[in-house]
Amino acid sequence: EVQLQASGGGLVQTGGSLRLSCAASGLTFDDYSIAWFRQAPGKEREGISCIYSRPGSTDVADSVKGRFTIFRDTAKNTVDLQMNSLKPEDTAVYYCNFRRTRIDYWGQGTLVTVSS
Repeated sequence: EVQLQASGGGLVQTGGSLRLSCAASGLTFDDYSIAWFRQAPGKEREGISCIYSRPGSTDVADSVKGRFTIFRDTAKNTVDLQMNSLKPEDTAVYYCNFRRTRIDYWGQGTLVTVSS
């Protein structure tokens, strides 16, 4: 059984930092492209950063470029999202996603709230 567990959300002030982690069990990380999405209240879910399964390159949305970094933490066996210089508009529920052809797994989401 595949399980994804996202953690690390919380309340932070504008300009602060948070690190989100996505732990997965029941699958092989290297077989999947792994992404972080977010959904703000009243808005559609948007993809913000991802690591492609092969060749392992990364991508990041313009809205968070230069502030957010996605990376594998091989010691913890997680995919993390380091978020710096947070803004109130970053407030959202953040989800991790593991995807390959015709297979799509989602974590339960972790809430990030950035106060002004």
